Amino acid sequence: MLCLRQVCLHTLRLYQARTLSSDLLLSQINSCTHEDEVFSLVERNKTRLSEKHVGIALNVLWQLQKKRPLLLRTSDYIRNHSQFLTLCILAENKVEHMEDEAVVDTLYSILRLNVEGHDSLTDVLVTEAWKRLERLSLPVLSKFALCLYKQRRHRSPVIGKVAHIVDVKLDSIQDIRILSVLMISISDVISQSFRDRLLHKAGQLLEEKDAVHFSYAKRVLQFLQNVKLRYHHPLLEKCNQIFLKNASGLDIRSISLILGLYEQLGFDSAEFRLVAKQLLSETINDHYDPETFAKLFFTLGPMAGSKVRERLLVTAEHMAEEFSSHQVLVILKTMQKMKCRNTHLLKKMTSVLHKHLDSYHVLQLVKLTQYLVELRCHNLELFAKLKMLLYGFLKSSVIPADTAAIIRGLAMLPSFQVEEIIINKAAAVLPQCRLHHLNRIATALVKWNHYDQLHWQKSSELCVKLLQKLNDCGFQRLQKGNNLNLLLEELTHVNGEWFEEVLTEETMATCQRLIDQITWANVRQLSFFLIKTNHRCPSLLDRIACVTVENIDKIHPSEIYIILFLFSAMNYDPPTNEEFFESCIQYLTSNLSCFETYRLVLLGHVLAVAGYFPPVLIRRIFDVSFLSKLDAQLAVLPDTVKQRVRLCLMKLNRAVCLECPEFHIPWFHERYCQGVLSNSSGRIHPLRQHVHRMLTEILGGSHYARISVLTPYCYEIDFECVLDENKKPFSYVARNTPLDDVEGAYLRHDIEDEGRKALPPGAQRIALEFLDSKAFSKDSHHLKGEPAVKKRHLEMLGYRVVQIPHFEWYSMVLSTKGEQLEYLRKHLYGIQ
Repeated sequence: MLCLRQVCLHTLRLYQARTLSSDLLLSQINSCTHEDEVFSLVERNKTRLSEKHVGIALNVLWQLQKKRPLLLRTSDYIRNHSQFLTLCILAENKVEHMEDEAVVDTLYSILRLNVEGHDSLTDVLVTEAWKRLERLSLPVLSKFALCLYKQRRHRSPVIGKVAHIVDVKLDSIQDIRILSVLMISISDVISQSFRDRLLHKAGQLLEEKDAVHFSYAKRVLQFLQNVKLRYHHPLLEKCNQIFLKNASGLDIRSISLILGLYEQLGFDSAEFRLVAKQLLSETINDHYDPETFAKLFFTLGPMAGSKVRERLLVTAEHMAEEFSSHQVLVILKTMQKMKCRNTHLLKKMTSVLHKHLDSYHVLQLVKLTQYLVELRCHNLELFAKLKMLLYGFLKSSVIPADTAAIIRGLAMLPSFQVEEIIINKAAAVLPQCRLHHLNRIATALVKWNHYDQLHWQKSSELCVKLLQKLNDCGFQRLQKGNNLNLLLEELTHVNGEWFEEVLTEETMATCQRLIDQITWANVRQLSFFLIKTNHRCPSLLDRIACVTVENIDKIHPSEIYIILFLFSAMNYDPPTNEEFFESCIQYLTSNLSCFETYRLVLLGHVLAVAGYFPPVLIRRIFDVSFLSKLDAQLAVLPDTVKQRVRLCLMKLNRAVCLECPEFHIPWFHERYCQGVLSNSSGRIHPLRQHVHRMLTEILGGSHYARISVLTPYCYEIDFECVLDENKKPFSYVARNTPLDDVEGAYLRHDIEDEGRKALPPGAQRIALEFLDSKAFSKDSHHLKGEPAVKKRHLEMLGYRVVQIPHFEWYSMVLSTKGEQLEYLRKHLYGIQ
C-alpha cells in the first residue's frame, strides 16, 4: 500500500511538473515577437507540443504578420521554413483533439499565411469543422464561413449547411460583425426570401451607428453586390452614413473599395466623394507602391483639379513599367472615365500592355478593347494582338454570355474584317442567349453591315439569315416570358438600334400581359425602362400610379423620384392625377433628408415640369447656403452629371420666376445661358432656312420675321413675328431691328437688348416652333413634358405659340410647297 502511494505521488509530481512546463511553453509562444522565436521553440520542444501549443503557435505566426505592412510581410519565408512544416504535420495529426474554436482559428491562420486551399491540412481542418458545425458558436461559425469564402467554396455543400444554420438562428444574431461575415459567405446559396430577411436584419443592426465599424458596412455593400441588388437600397444610405462618420479611419484601399462597390451598385454619394477627395489630396505627396498608386489614381483621378490631375498622370507614366496586368487595366479604365487625352501616358500604357496581354481572361480583354477604342488608341499592332486573342477565346467559348461579349469586343476593333467563324459561332449560341446577349450580337452585326465589313463569300446572305434568327429568338424569349422581374432584369442592359426597331413593341406587349405582376418592388425598374424606351403606354402608367399610391410607404424616396420623372417627362396624367402627385410630394417633402443636395435640384426640376412647386423644396433649393453646398458637390461629380444638374437648376430657376413670383426668387442664370448658347453651333439648320423663306413669302418680306430669337429667361425660339390687330405683319425695320442674314452666320436676337418694346394695342407676338421626334413619345403624337412647359412659359411671356409637329410637316398631305405655304398661313393667322 505504501509502495502504491509513493508511485501515485511520483506520478502526480511528474504531471504537475509537466503542466507547469506546458503552461510556461504556452506563455513563451505567446510572448514571441518574431517568427524565428516561434520556430526555435517548436524545434526545441517537438515532443512536448500538444494540440493547444500547435494551434497557438500558428495563430501567433499570423498575428506577427498582421502587425506588419503588406510589403514587409514574410509569409513566403514562414511557409518554406522546416518548422512550419512540422507545425502543419502536428496540427494534422492532433486535429481531432483540438477544441472547436481552435480548429477554426488554426484554419483561419494558415489561410491568412497563404497556405494553398487544397493543402492536406486545410482539407483536414475543413472536414473536422464540418463535423462539428451544429455545435459551433455564432462567432466561430462566422469565422469558419469566412474561411470557406476565402477558399472560393461559394456553392459547396458545407456552405449550404452554414446557410441553414444562419436561417434557423438569424433572430438570435445581434452582432453586425458576425452577421456581415455570414452574409457575404452564404450569398451564393440563399433564396430571395432569405436574402430579404438578411437585409432586414442588417438594416436593424446598422441603426446602431455608434457601435458599427466601417469594415462591417463594407461587407454589407459586398453582399449587395454579390446578390446583384443594383438600386438605391436603404442599406446603401445607412452604410454611407457610417463611412462618413468614420471618415478619419479610411485609407486609400478602403476608399477605393467603397467607391468601386458604389459604382457596381449604381449608387453615388457626392458627400462621400468630397470627403474622399479631401483625404486623398492630403496624401498626394506620399510615396506609393504600384498597387496603392493604382487605387489612388482610380479614386482621385476623376474628381481631381487640373494640378493634381497632371501630377497623377505624370506619376502614372513614370510607374507604368511597374504596374501589374490588373493595375494597367485600372489605369486605362480611369483614363477612359476621365476622358483623358494624354498621348504620352496612353503610348506608355500600350507599350507595357504587350507583356500582360496573355494574362487577361476573356472579359478583361473585351473591357480592355473598349477602353483603348474610347481613348482613341492608334496602335495597330496592339489591336492585331487583341484580335488574335479574342478569336482564340471565341473558338473555345461555350458560354453564351462570353460569346456575345467577345463578338461585341471584335466589333469595336478598327478596320475589322468579319470571318465566317463569327457568324457560325453566334448562330450556335442564339437559342441560349438572354435579351442583352442577343442585343450585343445584333449591334455588332448591324455595325459590320453598316460599314460594309462583311467581305467574305455569301456574307450578306448569312448575315440576313442570322439577323432573322436573332429576331425570332428575341420574339420567342419575350412571348415565353412569364416573370416580370426576370424580364426587367434582362432589359436593364438592353438598348440600341436593333432593340428599338425590332423588339420594343413586343416588349411593351409582354409587359402589358404581365401587368398584374407590377408591385411596389419593381415599379422603379419598370419606370426606368419606360423612360429609356420613351414609350407612353397608358395601361402600364396607370398601373404604376395605382401601385405607387397604395404602397407609397414601402417605396424608397429615390425610387419615387424615378417614377415621377417618368410621368413628368411623358406629360401624362393618370386617372387619379391629383392624388398621385400629392401623395408622392407629401411623402418626398417628409423625406428630403434622404436626398443629396444635387439630387434635390433634379427632383425640383421634375416636379416643376409637371407643374408642382412645393414651397418647402423650392425655398430650400434657392437658399444661399444650399447653393454653396451644391457648388462644392458639383466639383466632384462626373462632367455629365454636373452639366445636367446645372441645366436643371437653370430651368427650375426660370420656372419659379415665371410661375411662382410669390417666392421672390431672382433670375440669376443669364450669364450661364449666354455661355451655353455661345458654345452651340454657329450655323442655321437647312430646315430653318427653308421655313424662313416661306415665312418671307407669306408675310411679304424678310423684315417681317426673325429667326432664332432669344426671349427673356433665355428661351430660344425658331421664328418670331408680330401681327397687328388687323392680322397684318409688323415690320422689324420700322422698330430699328437689324435684318437676319439667313444664309450667313447664326444670329440670335435678344429681345431684352431691344428693351422689349410694348406692342401696339391689339397686336400679337407669335412664336413659331418646329417640333422634331424628340418632342414626342415613341410612336405617339402626344407632346412630352419639356416642350409642353416651353409652350406654357412662352404664353406667359406674351406669345401666341404655333408648334409644327414633324409628323405633320413631313406627311404626304404637305408634300408640295404650296401645301406647306397654306399650312403655315393657316397656323400663323389662326384660321381653322
